[in-house]
Amino acid sequence: MRLNFTDSVEADFEEIGDYIAQDNPRRAERFINELIDQAEKVVRMPGGYAAREDLAPGLRMCTHGRYILFFRVIGTVVRIERVLHGRRDIGTDDF
Repeated sequence: MRLNFTDSVEADFEEIGDYIAQDNPRRAERFINELIDQAEKVVRMPGGYAAREDLAPGLRMCTHGRYILFFRVIGTVVRIERVLHGRRDIGTDDF
């Protein structure tokens, strides 16, 4: 399996990093790297994570701290669709 990030995830990372950097720039970079590491773990066993068909067809999720990585498996690719804070009001418009 290969890992792929959507353009939306790149924007999510930037937003998350900017928010954390307000208080701790070094932690911001480390946390984004942790999210990427978590995504790499998903690739090893993507079927082991909760399905979120209520939000979009084929969507699954994985948590890391207070954030949720939403992804789909497309053939041999795990595509991370979004990375959102768990307190956010997440709806179908986010995908």
